[in-house]
Amino acid sequence: MNREAQEPFRRERPQAPPPERPSNRVRSEPLPAPGKLSAGEKWGWFDLAAFRISFVVLAAAATYHFRPFGLSSLFAAFFGAGLGLAGVLLEMRLRHSSLKRLIGAVVGAIAGTLCAYLMALVLSGTNIEPKSLSFLQVILVVVLAYLGMVIGASKGDLLNLQALGGLFGAERTHRRNYKILDTSVIIDGRIADIAEAGFLDGLLLIPQFVLRELQLVADSSDSLKRNRGRRGLDILQRIQKIPNLQTQIVEEDFPFLRDVDQKLIELAKRYEGKIVTNDFNLNKVAQLQGIEILNINELANALKPVVLPGEAMRVFILKEGKEHNQGVAYLDDGTMVVVDNARRLISRTIDITVTSVLQTTAGKMIFGRYDEGRGERAPVERNQERERPPAPNHHPGREAAPEPQPSRNRAAAGPEGSG
Repeated sequence: MNREAQEPFRRERPQAPPPERPSNRVRSEPLPAPGKLSAGEKWGWFDLAAFRISFVVLAAAATYHFRPFGLSSLFAAFFGAGLGLAGVLLEMRLRHSSLKRLIGAVVGAIAGTLCAYLMALVLSGTNIEPKSLSFLQVILVVVLAYLGMVIGASKGDLLNLQALGGLFGAERTHRRNYKILDTSVIIDGRIADIAEAGFLDGLLLIPQFVLRELQLVADSSDSLKRNRGRRGLDILQRIQKIPNLQTQIVEEDFPFLRDVDQKLIELAKRYEGKIVTNDFNLNKVAQLQGIEILNINELANALKPVVLPGEAMRVFILKEGKEHNQGVAYLDDGTMVVVDNARRLISRTIDITVTSVLQTTAGKMIFGRYDEGRGERAPVERNQERERPPAPNHHPGREAAPEPQPSRNRAAAGPEGSG
């Protein structure tokens, strides 16, 4: 059986499935249904809510028993409940703060209180009446402690906790590198290939509002949008099956924001993570707000081969260009090559010399020039001459002679065949 007859059977032969690696897939969490929480998340949320309610009730009972500021029992209970709610709100705000900021806020508050104490000692030596002096001392403590706490929290990221060692030195090793996936990069699909190649580390966060957007696209009446949405869901399942890559569904939502891009920016601020996207507008807006962006299109442009002026290149002329006597070719990565003196060489593979390279935001363009002396013929013509039978008076000993230049083949064929 010849090679042409074996080719269909070789293409239709089924391939063996790849070996399963169940031990590594355990790290990837399955996608829950939209709007539902897992059992562990439900119990964790219930315990935290019960602890907060107990704290508010305990604060109300304490103020009801002691009745501070001469308040009645009912007003004292409401006052204690208000203090407990304020403490819960403060805890909800501070739980997402980093350890550096918390330490900076505490150090700043202590420094501000010490400054207020020193100033109060100076004021106590003056002739200010006692009531005004007490008021000034309280105001100094509150204002300076507040300023110290705010300034310390804002400058807390400058602390180097690893230099202290011990408990603080272990924070860096346990801190996760979060990467938040956008809808555009999920539908694009190249993120799965990058993850399979091992170029993504850390924890991939998939927001719940991104899943809802994908579901809306997959349920669209338009067939093109529906196929894109289903492709995005398939890409997510493919990412979850990648070994040594952790994925997690994020339930945080921002109801006061309607735009998905703004929700992604707020989520990146909360987790101090990076946004993986292909959206040009989201890229610019997030960078203006100090959010790190991983753009797949920029990565693809960076991986394109570097071409310098003066280098030789072999291209296939596909169509004619806009200018006179120009031909257009494309590289394997989609880069457009504009070739001078190549308009009559359409559908042929030729050798060109690179003259310049233009880098734009949309990609790279290469300009080249075709030299008449170094161009090559089309592969079809070369194959036809190889399969052409020799002339009747052709001598076998002349087959070892060097092959003539490509531009002289047809002219040399006559004398060889007749000689």
